[in-house]
Amino acid sequence: MNILFTCSARKWGGNEAWVLNAAHVLAQKHHIVIAYRKEVIGERFNCSKYQMPFCNEADLYTLVKLVTIIKKHRIDIVVPTKRKDYFLAGIACKLTEAKNVLILGIVRDLKNTAINNLVYNNLADGIMVNAQMIKNVLLQSTYIKSETIAVIPNGLSINPDSVYPSIQKKFDYTITSLGELSERKGFDFLMKGFALFIQQYNITNAGLTIIGAGGQFEVLKELASSLNIEHFVTFTGFIKNPYPYLAASDVFALTSKNEGVPYATLEAALLDNAIISTKAGGVEEVLRDNQECLYVDYGDKQRLADHLFLLYNNAGLRKKLAINAKAVAQEKFSLEKMETDMLNFFKTIKH
Repeated sequence: MNILFTCSARKWGGNEAWVLNAAHVLAQKHHIVIAYRKEVIGERFNCSKYQMPFCNEADLYTLVKLVTIIKKHRIDIVVPTKRKDYFLAGIACKLTEAKNVLILGIVRDLKNTAINNLVYNNLADGIMVNAQMIKNVLLQSTYIKSETIAVIPNGLSINPDSVYPSIQKKFDYTITSLGELSERKGFDFLMKGFALFIQQYNITNAGLTIIGAGGQFEVLKELASSLNIEHFVTFTGFIKNPYPYLAASDVFALTSKNEGVPYATLEAALLDNAIISTKAGGVEEVLRDNQECLYVDYGDKQRLADHLFLLYNNAGLRKKLAINAKAVAQEKFSLEKMETDMLNFFKTIKH
Protein backbone atom coordinates (compact mmCIF):
# COMPACT_ATOMS: atom_id res chain seq x y z
CA MET A 1 0.00 0.00 0.00
CA ASN A 2 1.18 3.57 -0.73
CA ILE A 3 0.52 5.98 2.14
CA LEU A 4 1.07 9.75 2.35
CA PHE A 5 1.20 11.48 5.74
CA THR A 6 0.80 15.27 5.87
CA CYS A 7 1.99 17.39 8.78
CA SER A 8 1.73 21.18 8.78
CA ALA A 9 2.93 21.51 12.39
CA ARG A 10 5.53 24.16 13.18
CA LYS A 11 7.02 22.25 16.12
CA TRP A 12 7.42 18.73 17.45
CA GLY A 13 4.78 17.22 19.73
CA GLY A 14 2.75 14.11 20.48
CA ASN A 15 0.89 14.29 17.17
CA GLU A 16 4.17 14.34 15.29
CA ALA A 17 5.55 11.46 17.39
CA TRP A 18 2.50 9.44 16.32
CA VAL A 19 3.23 10.15 12.65
CA LEU A 20 6.87 9.16 13.04
CA ASN A 21 6.02 5.88 14.76
CA ALA A 22 3.27 5.06 12.28
CA ALA A 23 5.50 5.86 9.30
CA HIS A 24 8.36 3.82 10.76
CA VAL A 25 6.37 0.64 11.33
CA LEU A 26 4.43 0.87 8.05
CA ALA A 27 7.60 1.54 6.02
CA GLN A 28 8.80 -2.01 6.67
CA LYS A 29 6.22 -3.38 4.23
CA HIS A 30 4.68 -0.37 2.49
CA HIS A 31 5.71 2.75 0.58
CA ILE A 32 5.55 5.80 2.85
CA VAL A 33 5.70 9.48 1.89
CA ILE A 34 5.62 12.52 4.20
CA ALA A 35 4.63 16.08 3.26
CA TYR A 36 5.69 18.51 5.98
CA ARG A 37 6.00 22.21 6.71
CA LYS A 38 9.02 22.70 8.99
CA GLU A 39 12.42 21.04 8.92
CA VAL A 40 12.15 20.28 12.65
CA ILE A 41 9.51 17.76 11.55
CA GLY A 42 10.97 16.55 8.26
CA GLU A 43 14.48 15.91 9.56
CA ARG A 44 13.29 12.94 11.62
CA PHE A 45 11.89 10.99 8.67
CA ASN A 46 13.89 8.68 6.40
CA CYS A 47 11.16 8.02 3.83
CA SER A 48 10.34 9.99 0.65
CA LYS A 49 9.55 13.50 1.85
CA TYR A 50 8.47 16.86 0.51
CA GLN A 51 8.56 20.25 2.22
CA MET A 52 5.77 22.66 1.32
CA PRO A 53 4.25 25.84 2.76
CA PHE A 54 0.85 24.69 4.12
CA CYS A 55 0.00 28.39 4.47
CA ASN A 56 -3.75 27.97 4.92
CA GLU A 57 -6.75 25.99 3.71
CA ALA A 58 -6.76 27.97 0.44
CA ASP A 59 -3.06 27.34 -0.32
CA LEU A 60 -3.29 26.40 -4.00
CA TYR A 61 0.44 25.76 -4.32
CA THR A 62 0.36 23.14 -1.54
CA LEU A 63 -2.82 21.64 -2.99
CA VAL A 64 -1.23 21.24 -6.42
CA LYS A 65 1.89 19.71 -4.86
CA LEU A 66 -0.22 17.22 -2.91
CA VAL A 67 -2.08 16.18 -6.04
CA THR A 68 1.23 15.77 -7.88
CA ILE A 69 2.68 13.63 -5.06
CA ILE A 70 -0.45 11.46 -4.92
CA LYS A 71 -0.26 10.79 -8.64
CA LYS A 72 3.52 10.30 -8.74
CA HIS A 73 3.58 7.80 -5.87
CA ARG A 74 0.19 6.25 -6.69
CA ILE A 75 -0.98 7.01 -3.16
CA ASP A 76 -3.82 4.87 -1.81
CA ILE A 77 -4.34 6.59 1.56
CA VAL A 78 -3.62 10.14 2.67
CA VAL A 79 -3.37 10.67 6.44
CA PRO A 80 -3.57 14.38 7.41
CA THR A 81 -2.79 15.33 11.01
CA LYS A 82 -3.92 18.96 11.45
CA ARG A 83 -7.15 20.83 10.70
CA LYS A 84 -5.46 22.72 7.86
CA ASP A 85 -4.20 19.44 6.42
CA TYR A 86 -7.66 17.88 6.66
CA PHE A 87 -9.11 20.32 4.13
CA LEU A 88 -6.19 20.33 1.69
CA ALA A 89 -5.82 16.54 1.80
CA GLY A 90 -9.56 16.12 1.36
CA ILE A 91 -9.62 18.28 -1.78
CA ALA A 92 -6.49 16.54 -3.14
CA CYS A 93 -8.14 13.16 -2.63
CA LYS A 94 -11.31 14.29 -4.40
CA LEU A 95 -9.13 15.27 -7.38
CA THR A 96 -7.44 11.86 -7.41
CA GLU A 97 -8.37 8.30 -6.47
CA ALA A 98 -6.78 8.41 -3.00
CA LYS A 99 -8.77 8.11 0.23
CA ASN A 100 -8.56 10.69 3.01
CA VAL A 101 -8.22 9.27 6.56
CA LEU A 102 -7.87 11.90 9.31
CA ILE A 103 -6.16 11.37 12.64
CA LEU A 104 -7.62 13.10 15.69
CA GLY A 105 -5.76 12.68 18.97
CA ILE A 106 -7.83 14.90 21.25
CA VAL A 107 -11.44 15.12 22.37
CA ARG A 108 -13.12 17.59 20.02
CA ASP A 109 -16.77 18.57 20.26
CA LEU A 110 -17.77 19.23 16.66
CA LYS A 111 -20.62 21.67 16.27
CA ASN A 112 -23.20 20.88 13.62
CA THR A 113 -21.90 23.47 11.18
CA ALA A 114 -21.58 23.34 7.42
CA ILE A 115 -17.77 23.66 7.54
CA ASN A 116 -17.42 20.78 10.02
CA ASN A 117 -19.73 18.65 7.90
CA LEU A 118 -17.54 19.42 4.89
CA VAL A 119 -14.20 18.69 6.61
CA TYR A 120 -15.09 15.70 8.79
CA ASN A 121 -17.73 14.08 6.60
CA ASN A 122 -17.80 15.08 2.94
CA LEU A 123 -14.01 15.35 2.51
CA ALA A 124 -13.09 12.56 4.94
CA ASP A 125 -13.35 8.87 4.12
CA GLY A 126 -12.41 7.85 7.65
CA ILE A 127 -11.17 9.11 11.02
CA MET A 128 -8.64 7.43 13.32
CA VAL A 129 -8.73 8.26 17.05
CA ASN A 130 -6.73 6.86 19.96
CA ALA A 131 -9.48 6.76 22.59
CA GLN A 132 -13.11 5.62 22.72
CA MET A 133 -14.07 8.91 24.38
CA ILE A 134 -12.95 10.83 21.28
CA LYS A 135 -15.18 8.64 19.12
CA ASN A 136 -18.11 9.03 21.51
CA VAL A 137 -17.88 12.81 21.40
CA LEU A 138 -17.55 12.82 17.61
CA LEU A 139 -20.70 10.72 17.31
CA GLN A 140 -22.68 13.47 19.02
CA SER A 141 -22.47 15.31 15.69
CA THR A 142 -25.36 14.35 13.43
CA TYR A 143 -23.24 13.97 10.29
CA ILE A 144 -20.59 11.58 11.71
CA LYS A 145 -21.09 7.85 11.07
CA SER A 146 -19.80 5.26 13.55
CA GLU A 147 -18.40 2.94 10.86
CA THR A 148 -16.09 5.69 9.56
CA ILE A 149 -14.27 6.01 12.92
CA ALA A 150 -11.62 3.55 14.12
CA VAL A 151 -10.24 3.56 17.69
CA ILE A 152 -6.57 2.66 17.27
CA PRO A 153 -4.24 2.85 20.31
CA ASN A 154 -0.94 4.66 19.88
CA GLY A 155 2.09 2.51 19.18
CA LEU A 156 5.25 3.05 21.22
CA SER A 157 8.75 2.63 19.86
CA ILE A 158 10.85 3.06 23.01
CA ASN A 159 13.08 0.24 24.17
CA PRO A 160 13.28 1.05 27.91
CA ASP A 161 16.46 -0.99 28.33
CA SER A 162 18.30 1.34 25.93
CA VAL A 163 17.42 4.56 27.79
CA TYR A 164 19.64 5.69 30.61
CA PRO A 165 18.99 8.42 33.20
CA SER A 166 22.01 10.41 32.09
CA ILE A 167 20.63 13.60 33.63
CA GLN A 168 22.01 14.35 37.10
CA LYS A 169 19.15 14.53 39.57
CA LYS A 170 19.11 17.81 41.49
CA PHE A 171 16.57 16.48 43.99
CA ASP A 172 15.92 13.12 45.63
CA TYR A 173 12.29 13.15 44.44
CA THR A 174 11.63 14.44 40.93
CA ILE A 175 8.28 15.15 39.29
CA THR A 176 8.38 15.64 35.52
CA SER A 177 5.88 16.92 33.00
CA LEU A 178 6.22 17.30 29.26
CA GLY A 179 4.35 19.10 26.49
CA GLU A 180 3.74 22.36 24.72
CA LEU A 181 3.63 25.23 27.19
CA SER A 182 0.04 26.15 26.39
CA GLU A 183 -2.94 26.97 28.55
CA ARG A 184 -4.65 23.64 27.71
CA LYS A 185 -1.78 21.62 29.19
CA GLY A 186 -2.41 22.93 32.70
CA PHE A 187 1.16 23.55 33.79
CA ASP A 188 -0.07 26.43 35.96
CA PHE A 189 -2.30 24.02 37.86
CA LEU A 190 0.63 21.60 38.24
CA MET A 191 2.86 24.33 39.62
CA LYS A 192 0.23 25.51 42.11
CA GLY A 193 -0.31 21.96 43.34
CA PHE A 194 3.44 21.41 43.56
CA ALA A 195 3.87 24.66 45.52
CA LEU A 196 1.19 23.56 47.99
CA PHE A 197 2.95 20.19 48.35
CA ILE A 198 6.30 21.89 49.05
CA GLN A 199 4.92 24.43 51.51
CA GLN A 200 2.28 22.38 53.30
CA TYR A 201 4.53 19.40 53.93
CA ASN A 202 7.79 21.36 54.43
CA ILE A 203 9.55 19.56 51.57
CA THR A 204 13.11 20.55 50.71
CA ASN A 205 14.36 17.68 48.52
CA ALA A 206 11.76 17.54 45.74
CA GLY A 207 11.91 19.16 42.31
CA LEU A 208 9.63 19.77 39.35
CA THR A 209 11.01 19.51 35.79
CA ILE A 210 8.91 20.94 32.96
CA ILE A 211 10.02 19.92 29.48
CA GLY A 212 8.75 21.88 26.50
CA ALA A 213 8.44 25.24 24.81
CA GLY A 214 5.49 27.45 24.01
CA GLY A 215 3.68 30.71 24.46
CA GLN A 216 3.29 30.40 28.23
CA PHE A 217 7.00 30.08 28.98
CA GLU A 218 7.44 33.56 30.52
CA VAL A 219 4.06 33.41 32.27
CA LEU A 220 4.99 30.12 33.94
CA LYS A 221 8.42 31.41 34.99
CA GLU A 222 6.75 34.42 36.59
CA LEU A 223 4.28 32.08 38.29
CA ALA A 224 7.14 30.02 39.76
CA SER A 225 8.60 33.22 41.21
CA SER A 226 5.29 34.39 42.65
CA LEU A 227 4.75 30.98 44.27
CA ASN A 228 8.29 31.05 45.73
CA ILE A 229 9.20 27.74 44.08
CA GLU A 230 11.68 28.96 41.47
CA HIS A 231 14.48 27.09 43.30
CA PHE A 232 12.56 23.82 42.91
CA VAL A 233 11.37 24.19 39.30
CA THR A 234 13.49 23.53 36.19
CA PHE A 235 12.32 24.66 32.74
CA THR A 236 14.35 22.77 30.16
CA GLY A 237 12.78 24.26 27.03
CA PHE A 238 12.27 22.00 24.02
CA ILE A 239 14.42 18.86 24.09
CA LYS A 240 14.66 16.63 21.04
CA ASN A 241 15.24 13.55 23.18
CA PRO A 242 13.48 13.89 26.57
CA TYR A 243 13.85 10.20 27.48
CA PRO A 244 16.92 10.58 29.76
CA TYR A 245 14.92 13.11 31.80
CA LEU A 246 11.96 10.74 32.04
CA ALA A 247 14.26 7.88 32.98
CA ALA A 248 15.66 9.98 35.83
CA SER A 249 12.20 10.97 37.06
CA ASP A 250 10.15 9.41 39.87
CA VAL A 251 6.70 10.72 38.99
CA PHE A 252 5.17 11.95 35.73
CA ALA A 253 2.31 14.42 36.05
CA LEU A 254 -0.23 15.01 33.29
CA THR A 255 -2.38 17.98 34.32
CA SER A 256 -4.10 18.85 31.04
CA LYS A 257 -7.65 20.10 30.66
CA ASN A 258 -8.17 17.98 27.54
CA GLU A 259 -6.25 15.14 25.86
CA GLY A 260 -6.65 11.91 23.95
CA VAL A 261 -4.21 9.28 25.17
CA PRO A 262 -0.98 11.31 25.32
CA TYR A 263 2.28 9.81 24.10
CA ALA A 264 4.24 11.46 26.90
CA THR A 265 2.27 9.67 29.62
CA LEU A 266 2.78 6.26 27.99
CA GLU A 267 6.46 6.96 27.40
CA ALA A 268 6.89 8.02 31.04
CA ALA A 269 5.19 4.80 32.13
CA LEU A 270 7.58 2.75 30.00
CA LEU A 271 10.46 4.55 31.69
CA ASP A 272 9.35 3.55 35.21
CA ASN A 273 7.49 6.66 36.34
CA ALA A 274 4.53 6.56 38.68
CA ILE A 275 1.72 8.49 36.97
CA ILE A 276 -0.51 11.25 38.32
CA SER A 277 -3.12 12.45 35.82
CA THR A 278 -6.15 14.62 35.42
CA LYS A 279 -9.22 12.85 34.07
CA ALA A 280 -8.45 14.19 30.62
CA GLY A 281 -9.68 12.59 27.42
CA GLY A 282 -8.99 8.88 27.13
CA VAL A 283 -6.42 8.36 29.89
CA GLU A 284 -9.01 6.72 32.15
CA GLU A 285 -9.64 4.09 29.47
CA VAL A 286 -6.02 2.96 29.83
CA LEU A 287 -4.89 3.44 33.43
CA ARG A 288 -6.97 2.45 36.48
CA ASP A 289 -7.12 4.65 39.55
CA ASN A 290 -4.93 3.38 42.40
CA GLN A 291 -3.69 0.51 40.21
CA GLU A 292 -1.64 2.16 37.45
CA CYS A 293 -2.29 5.83 38.18
CA LEU A 294 -3.52 8.38 40.71
CA TYR A 295 -6.21 10.70 39.34
CA VAL A 296 -7.02 14.26 40.24
CA ASP A 297 -9.73 16.60 39.02
CA TYR A 298 -8.38 19.57 37.09
CA GLY A 299 -7.99 22.53 39.45
CA ASP A 300 -8.02 20.54 42.70
CA LYS A 301 -4.69 21.80 44.05
CA GLN A 302 -5.09 20.17 47.45
CA ARG A 303 -5.72 16.73 45.96
CA LEU A 304 -2.73 17.13 43.67
CA ALA A 305 -0.51 18.17 46.60
CA ASP A 306 -1.74 15.19 48.62
CA HIS A 307 -1.01 12.78 45.75
CA LEU A 308 2.48 14.20 45.36
CA PHE A 309 3.11 13.76 49.08
CA LEU A 310 1.65 10.24 49.11
CA LEU A 311 4.10 9.13 46.42
CA TYR A 312 6.93 11.07 48.07
CA ASN A 313 6.27 9.33 51.37
CA ASN A 314 5.45 5.84 50.05
CA ALA A 315 8.13 4.38 47.81
CA GLY A 316 6.31 1.04 47.75
CA LEU A 317 3.16 2.56 46.25
CA ARG A 318 5.25 4.57 43.83
CA LYS A 319 6.97 1.39 42.64
CA LYS A 320 3.70 -0.55 42.39
CA LEU A 321 2.02 2.13 40.24
CA ALA A 322 5.10 2.40 38.01
CA ILE A 323 5.36 -1.37 37.46
CA ASN A 324 1.65 -1.70 36.70
CA ALA A 325 1.58 1.26 34.30
CA LYS A 326 4.65 -0.03 32.48
CA ALA A 327 3.01 -3.43 32.01
CA VAL A 328 -0.09 -1.79 30.48
CA ALA A 329 2.01 0.35 28.14
CA GLN A 330 4.00 -2.66 26.95
CA GLU A 331 0.95 -4.89 26.47
CA LYS A 332 -1.53 -2.52 24.82
CA PHE A 333 0.56 -0.04 22.87
CA SER A 334 2.84 -2.01 20.59
CA LEU A 335 3.76 -0.73 17.13
CA GLU A 336 2.75 -4.09 15.68
CA LYS A 337 -0.81 -3.79 17.00
CA MET A 338 -1.10 -0.22 15.72
CA GLU A 339 0.14 -1.35 12.30
CA THR A 340 -2.40 -4.19 12.10
CA ASP A 341 -5.29 -2.00 13.21
CA MET A 342 -4.38 0.79 10.80
CA LEU A 343 -4.00 -1.48 7.79
CA ASN A 344 -7.28 -3.24 8.49
CA PHE A 345 -9.02 0.13 8.65
CA PHE A 346 -7.29 1.38 5.50
CA LYS A 347 -8.46 -1.73 3.63
CA THR A 348 -12.08 -1.16 4.62
CA ILE A 349 -11.85 2.50 3.57
CA LYS A 350 -10.12 1.72 0.29
CA HIS A 351 -12.76 -0.80 -0.74
